[in-house]
Amino acid sequence: MADRSGYQKRRQKMSERVYIKDVAGKIGTEVKLQGFADNIRNSKSMLFIVLKDITGKVQITLEKEKAPELAEQLEAVTNDSVLTVIGQVAENEYVKLGGIEIIPKEISVESVAEALPIARKEIPASKKKKAVERSSIDQRIDYRWIDLRTEENQLMFQVQTTLVNAMRQYLLKENFIEIHTPKLIGAASESGADVFQVEYFDRKAYLAQSPQFYKQMAMASGFERIFEVGPVFRAEKSFTSKHTTEFTGFDLEFSYIDSFRDVMRMEENLLRAGLEAVQERHGEQIKELFGMEVIVPDTPFPVVTLKELYRGLEQEFGYTVEESEKGDLTTDAERLSFEWVKKHYGHEFLFVTDYSAQKRAFYHMRDENGVPQGYDLVWRGVEITTGAQREHRWEVLKKQAEEKGLAEDVKFYLEFFRYGCPPHGGFGIGVDRLTMLLMGLTIKDAMFLFRGPNRLTP
Repeated sequence: MADRSGYQKRRQKMSERVYIKDVAGKIGTEVKLQGFADNIRNSKSMLFIVLKDITGKVQITLEKEKAPELAEQLEAVTNDSVLTVIGQVAENEYVKLGGIEIIPKEISVESVAEALPIARKEIPASKKKKAVERSSIDQRIDYRWIDLRTEENQLMFQVQTTLVNAMRQYLLKENFIEIHTPKLIGAASESGADVFQVEYFDRKAYLAQSPQFYKQMAMASGFERIFEVGPVFRAEKSFTSKHTTEFTGFDLEFSYIDSFRDVMRMEENLLRAGLEAVQERHGEQIKELFGMEVIVPDTPFPVVTLKELYRGLEQEFGYTVEESEKGDLTTDAERLSFEWVKKHYGHEFLFVTDYSAQKRAFYHMRDENGVPQGYDLVWRGVEITTGAQREHRWEVLKKQAEEKGLAEDVKFYLEFFRYGCPPHGGFGIGVDRLTMLLMGLTIKDAMFLFRGPNRLTP
């Protein structure tokens, strides 16, 4: 019983941890803090440790003469070691971190860190030390768990959490339901290309390029309004600053629409809700740490046809492409479109419509002239969405699949439309690409763990 009582006391003690963000309200009281040693300054008479947890930083101030045993114990502590600190919260106007310090009574070293194998940030030269260059992004990904300890990276994922949650809450208010579709599929989705093939017992399977087919199955099921947040796989050997072989997609689909413009309205309202929440909660921190302004967009977003955009880019920038390329948006045209839309609309977003049927998926509805009823959404010069009204009529959809040579591959999908299906449409957004653009980063920096043609670890 004595052992159990001691265990319960230790458990109670552990549960009393205080986050650093809350210490300002606890002046004169004893608190327990836990986190990483972010910086250590050790002099003959004093030891200063900046302790960092997910909410902030605080200075631990130790006068060695007053606590010689504690000072001796901490001689071996290194940067990034993990500590539990119990001490008094005191005001000190000379302390740069909010004028507050912790006078420690007890410090437990939970884990001692070895010398770090990467430099997370550039360190300028001082009188005593040479400058240290920041490690390359690929070196930092090799030790991503260490790289992620920075304020910038931790803020980035707090922002991503706020963004996704705000978009989810918006859709729930709009009567959407959340579903979770399979990522192992029996036939290559969408275009039939750029898929990862895997062994599945005695046959082939593929990793889903998107939840597209199952989102539409949900429409045929009478679900009416659905969304999903989940992994997406693309077997593309792309080595750009915005492509990755696995990312998190935010997808939705909804029924009883009149045109693809209903889909565009849904997307602009969804993004406005997400960015509004980010701006309100994190706008100042993003500006401080990343130098990026979070702008809540006005609605409706500007809309231009692909033909009109190419004409505008030629007039403004002298940018031209071969006639054969004008059915799709080139990467350079995407980039220039940001300057164009800022100049003509004072806006960061641009809907581009009227793409060539050859460049769009077979399941996009087409009008009487064969023009796909869909769009791309470009934000800050980067495409973030392809959306459309889908073709819900079985005989038309079957014909369009045959045109692309996919009728056999998508036979199971075509079955969804034989027994009644409402008119519907939807889109997908890459959560990682949104994060990248919000912070002004590359895709490797913006993901928890990047996956590319040459990267499968850690």
